[in-house]
Amino acid sequence: MQNKLYEQFAPEMFALCLRYAKNRNDAEEILQEGFIKVFTCLDQYRFRGVFRAWIKKIMINCALQRLRNKNSMYRIIPSDTITDECCESEFILDRINAKELISLVQSLPTMYRLVFNLYVFEGFKHREIAELLHITEGTSKSNLYDARMLLQKKLQQRSSFVNINTGA
Repeated sequence: MQNKLYEQFAPEMFALCLRYAKNRNDAEEILQEGFIKVFTCLDQYRFRGVFRAWIKKIMINCALQRLRNKNSMYRIIPSDTITDECCESEFILDRINAKELISLVQSLPTMYRLVFNLYVFEGFKHREIAELLHITEGTSKSNLYDARMLLQKKLQQRSSFVNINTGA
């Protein structure tokens, strides 16, 4: 039964783990830790809500706990290093594939990455993020804004690099 459960949910949960991890190896470790917790806590699932959501919550909690244990959650960059230039050009997502997007998200400072993932991909509200990460709602909003600006800047830099190398 565990094997079937793993086969069914591992690809989707691995994609989730990649967004929270700094690299593929960390994502694999989070996935394994998460499934160990799923298997050991399976008897605690109360058939309320969607089973996939229950597993997803466990994976997110494993990712957050891993980052807490590494004491790397609170390293952020000062917002004054982000310029307004990154807001001025066109959005470039149509020129980037999923693998490149995950790589860009992984390159964000840890706290920015966490807030970005929880808000954008998981649909959490700032109040929920603040409670989960033990920060204020204002910090959550600020980190999301800064994460978006950094991503946009990185996308612009990537686009400029592609245009220089391809002559486009």
